[in-house]
Amino acid sequence: MAIIRVYAGADGKSHFEEVTPRFEARGDQSETAELIQGSGITIRRFDPKRSNPWHHAPGRAAVFTLSGAVDIEIGDGTVRRLGPGDILIAEDLTGQGHGTREVGPEPRVSIFVPLGQIAGLRGG
Repeated sequence: MAIIRVYAGADGKSHFEEVTPRFEARGDQSETAELIQGSGITIRRFDPKRSNPWHHAPGRAAVFTLSGAVDIEIGDGTVRRLGPGDILIAEDLTGQGHGTREVGPEPRVSIFVPLGQIAGLRGG
């Protein structure tokens, strides 16, 4: 996976820069790096054998799966599999929460984009 930045240099021309994220272990079989400093947008890599029992989303976020896959279970037992190209809007900040299980064999890599609070959300 390449992360490429295009920017205007002091010479007035556009330039490419390859960005290498600095991943830090989270202690839960995953690691994370801030994609754009100060933005809150993070890239996260999950071990393919990781599972996370019932938990809440830590904040409203759009989660873009780039590679790998995850099964997400909700309170009524329904399970949805998300893979490359799928986008999850995580908003279950209260209540029962959800459970996740990575689906190997490769690590899941996802981009987390924080979403602000919006009044009058559907279902919320």
